[in-house]
Amino acid sequence: MNRDYFQEALATFNGGNWYGWKTHNDNGDKIPNDQRMTYANIKVIKEGATIPSEADVNAKIQELKDAEQTAINKKASGKAKLKALGLDDEEIKSLGL
Repeated sequence: MNRDYFQEALATFNGGNWYGWKTHNDNGDKIPNDQRMTYANIKVIKEGATIPSEADVNAKIQELKDAEQTAINKKASGKAKLKALGLDDEEIKSLGL
């Protein structure tokens, strides 16, 4: 499953559930569904919310990706340490790792 880092990042701003997507551009033309979920098409749907800067959104996306990679690295490191202690792959797998 591919993570939608963009929407995950947006959800961290303004207390969550603050944004939607424009359905029509400034000329009144319908934006195709496969082109709507972009920074340029964010619309605020929660009173008092503001659109974060694109740089802030990109920084949050990188933070989410870094956290995911850190978790992957720690899991791999943990497995290696368990193997060094003498556990085999089946035993490690039984631990849910």
